[in-house]
Parts: sequence; C-alpha cells; structure tokens
Amino acid sequence: MSFNLANVGGRAALVKGEHYYDLESWSDGVLTSDPMLALGTIEKLHEMSAALEDASPTGKLADVRLDAPVPRPPQCFGIGLNYRNHAAESNMPIPSVPLTFTKFPASISGPNDDVQMRSDFVDYEGELVVVIGKAGKDIALANALDHVAGLCVGQDFSDRAVQFASQPPQFSLGKSFETFSPIGPYVVSLDELPEDFALRLTTDVNGEARQNDSTGDLIFDIPGLVSYLSNILPLQVGDVIFTGTPGGVGVAKMKFLADGDMVTTAIEGLGTLHNRCVRASDHPNADKIPEFFKKAKDKK
Repeated sequence: MSFNLANVGGRAALVKGEHYYDLESWSDGVLTSDPMLALGTIEKLHEMSAALEDASPTGKLADVRLDAPVPRPPQCFGIGLNYRNHAAESNMPIPSVPLTFTKFPASISGPNDDVQMRSDFVDYEGELVVVIGKAGKDIALANALDHVAGLCVGQDFSDRAVQFASQPPQFSLGKSFETFSPIGPYVVSLDELPEDFALRLTTDVNGEARQNDSTGDLIFDIPGLVSYLSNILPLQVGDVIFTGTPGGVGVAKMKFLADGDMVTTAIEGLGTLHNRCVRASDHPNADKIPEFFKKAKDKK
C-alpha cells in the first residue's frame, strides 16, 4: 500500500485524504515521531498506510501547518542542466554526466514557508526531489529504486548575484541561503506513481505560468542519478536529490523575484508548494551586478 509521509509540527505523520495520522501515537510507539528516522522504515510505513482505513485520524490537514517532510537531510544534492530546454536557454551544452553540486542542508524549508531574499537577483527553479530511504554504496542501476523512499516537490531558489559573482560561476552558496530549498508537502512512495515517473511540473509566479514541463524529460533519470552518486560516495537515509529544473527560469529573461511575490510549484501526484518571497537584509554582493547580467542585458 502506498504512503504519503508528512511532518506535522516536527512529528512524522501519514496522510490520507484530508486527514493526518500521527505515526508514533497511532502505532503505539512501534514507529518513531522523528521524520528522519521514519524514512528508514519504508516497509512499516507501507504496512501502516494499508491499515489507515480502520484508524481514527489525529486531525485535519486544514488545521495544521506542514513542515519539511525531510527536515534534516544528511546530504542534499543538486543536479544542473538536467532538461534539454533549460540547457538551451542557458546556452550550455548537454552534460555527458550529471552536473552535480551541493545544496547545504541548512537551506531546507517547508512547503509553505517564506523565502528570505537578500538581493534583487533571486530566481526560482521548480524541481522533482528524490528522497533516499535505504543507505547504499555502489548501487547497481537495476537496484537503484529499492533505495528510494519516495518523491516530493522542491524549489531550488537561487541567488544569481552570488552564483555568478566570479568566473567560472559557483553554484552551492548561491543556492543554499536559509529557506532557499523548500520541499514537500509529503514524501510520496513510488508505488503511487507511474513507472516512468513522467509527471507534469509547473511553476507560477503570482499566478503567471513560468515553467510547464514533464519530469519524464529528465536527461539523467532517477535510477541513473541514484546509481551514479552512490558510486562516488555512500548515500544515507534521508538524503535528498534535487533532480534539476526545466526551461523557463527567470534569469533567462532577466525576470527576478521581488518582495511579496508568491511562487507556486506543483507536480502531478505529489502536491504543491506555496512560497512567498520576502526581501530581507542585503548580503555582501547584493549591490554588485555580475558581468553575466550586464552581458545578458546588452543582448536584449
């Protein structure tokens, strides 16, 4: 039986319809309240989810605020240029291997949290996120999905002023500001999804469509990413992999986010993120326009 794993006030919960079920309370202590530890009990989560028909819910989702379903990932990977149309709009060649960077775990935030922007060059990147549920090293391609707890929606907010402050550009810090990696609303188990994981992904800003693509268009697919990364370093329970963004990002048209903007990211079968942008204090490079932007504006 498929499961949707949520984080309600720091406690792991299963979701069914309009209700949630506190994992520790409902299982009489068999399962943990810690969402990170719960991710390592995939078989139990399936069993418990199958029994929800006869259970009394803890409460209604409408009455609570959801936190990040994976609040403390040991490792947080990002994959760049993993859609051909995004590589094209970035004037970059198609990678021959996954272009991998780090999104530091401190950037993780919840599905409805505000995004604290510290410059006027912050961008959106809607992404499919893979959550690891079984640790492994040198994982064979054929076994890769056995190590995945499920999938969720993610946003890879990016401060382009930091990303392009030097040449060659560096990705990790510009994509790791606090609140820059909202995920959720749940971790959805793979058996609830189509075998090819071809799901419609959309990103809207204030109701205006910016991204609309299928996650079936990934250049490097989920099994390939899991196997590739595991052949370089051990994957741990709770690791998250941001699998890349399709075309339509703001930097391609010099359309950056502003104070008060609402970014809505949805993936078919996984749910929706609602993240309001709040312009906070400046970072050290906030008033420096990278040469990259000057050249891009000159071309327009």
